[in-house]
Amino acid sequence: MSSNAISYTECIAALDQGTQSTRVYIFDKECNVLASHQAELPQIYPQAGWCEHDPLEIWRTVLQCISQAWEQHVVSSGRPPLRMLSLGIPTQRETTVVWSRSTGQPLHNAIVWLDNRTSELCEHLSRVFGGVDAFRSVTGLPISPYFSATKYLWMLENIPQVAAAVESGDAAVGTIDSWLIWQLTGGADGGVHVTDVTNASRMLLMDLDALDWHEPTLAAFRCPRAVLPRIVSNSEVYGTISASGPTCGVPIAGSLGDQMAAVLGQRCRPGEAKNTYGTGCFMLLNTGQRRIASNHGLLTTVAFKLGPDKPANYALEGSVAVAGLGVSWLRDNLGLIGSAAESEVLAASVRDSGGVYLVPALSGLLAPRWRADARGVLVGLTSFTTRAHVVRAMLEAICFQTREVLDAMRRDAELDEHHGGLAALRVDGGAAANDVLMQMQADLLQVPVLRPAFRETTSMGAALAAGLAVGFWTKEEVFS
Repeated sequence: MSSNAISYTECIAALDQGTQSTRVYIFDKECNVLASHQAELPQIYPQAGWCEHDPLEIWRTVLQCISQAWEQHVVSSGRPPLRMLSLGIPTQRETTVVWSRSTGQPLHNAIVWLDNRTSELCEHLSRVFGGVDAFRSVTGLPISPYFSATKYLWMLENIPQVAAAVESGDAAVGTIDSWLIWQLTGGADGGVHVTDVTNASRMLLMDLDALDWHEPTLAAFRCPRAVLPRIVSNSEVYGTISASGPTCGVPIAGSLGDQMAAVLGQRCRPGEAKNTYGTGCFMLLNTGQRRIASNHGLLTTVAFKLGPDKPANYALEGSVAVAGLGVSWLRDNLGLIGSAAESEVLAASVRDSGGVYLVPALSGLLAPRWRADARGVLVGLTSFTTRAHVVRAMLEAICFQTREVLDAMRRDAELDEHHGGLAALRVDGGAAANDVLMQMQADLLQVPVLRPAFRETTSMGAALAAGLAVGFWTKEEVFS
């Protein structure tokens, strides 16, 4: 071998497209972060209860983050150049995009997961099909504005361009993972239209046993199979990056919904649970190959499927719409704090909430109540109340909602003290950095709360899936 041969650092990248930002992390073999970049994503609120994203703005932030993370490594002195072996993509779930196959242009803004514009439509569907749980036995999900099929149906009925494209066969429908993989692999010039099994399980259209689109449910939502992506596993090569530049030709080999990526990033084995404190709260319990039907308001979903021929692991999930979003609301709408970090300082400055309680139903309530018509409530105000009490009440509300979800999970999965219980709760996400919040949570749950040193477990999980697909890591190393 020539002494002048170039030495490379082999690496895996994760493209984490979330509700409020896009991030890219580059990991080495030991899971160390070599470089990263983050870009904020603007929120669009056309009216109360509605939330949209511009798909082209999402794509712009993706290109920015990939190039900036790569450049960050290049300009770091003393580091060998990178050889990227694959890319993994964790994304916000349920957020729905419809675009033109021929032009590559979105036909409407993406409707975000927390948007509740389809509330009346969901009530109508529940009446027509025999109740809110009409599709739960097949899909694991209730009829709710939360899920993609209702967002698609709203666009079909209200956006003429969408209806015309569906009719002509030019429409492509998908969640954010589908949109990004399609764009990265060529877009209108030969892009691959796929969705991973975890994101597919959130569309209210997939048979959880067959792991394929369910024809009677497709008919109920007037969704032709031809407009939908092909369902793939979470760890396999879907295509390669087509854009020119240092990442051209890199295989895209991992894709998961963000919360399922966190399950993998936390290395949750069957019987173990994690809770992500991000925009909302998302608690998932890995139930292994056992699909548990919830009787207490939770969702049955796919945790991960690590290869085309590998079995699926399932999960019970409880989703809470408002967690970090509530802290942002205190900052941006009420002006009670100047930064998210200030919430911890203020909450710690008072011994309790002074009798103030807050129900942060800013866009309805998700698990376990599923009340799209619920609205927020702030009670217990007196002349003694300060902004510190209100801020602490918001943090307590996050903990109370998590406790309600865990109680339902304990009943569904028989996690009471007679069946071994839940040994600990693994936590991650931005709000998990708040020590006051985490201590409140541990006290209220009466179980240890375990916070990893690297809290961006969604990125870690997708990177592990992508690395597994190309032989960078073994399954034993993934779960070590």
